[in-house]
Amino acid sequence: MTPDAAETLAIDVLAWLAAEDDLLPTFLGSTGTSVDDLRERAGDPEFLGAVLDFLMLDDAWVLGYASARGIPPERPMQARAALPGGAQINWT
Repeated sequence: MTPDAAETLAIDVLAWLAAEDDLLPTFLGSTGTSVDDLRERAGDPEFLGAVLDFLMLDDAWVLGYASARGIPPERPMQARAALPGGAQINWT
């Protein structure tokens, strides 16, 4: 996945989170992000990586997002890998 496609998907995840009444407060509280921060940083690739990190904390959230969008559930993980800080580290 290209970085541009990953950013687009992460922005869509952010929109999905914002529409989920129960999930948005959890995201804001766990990340320390304010609504103003969301508006200001929505285009920041590092922030978008954090959005994907949050989504992937719970399989139910990933499956809910993927189901709502009609995409494979592994797509957010693929997008995360294409954003800053998403490269998998090989320790061997």
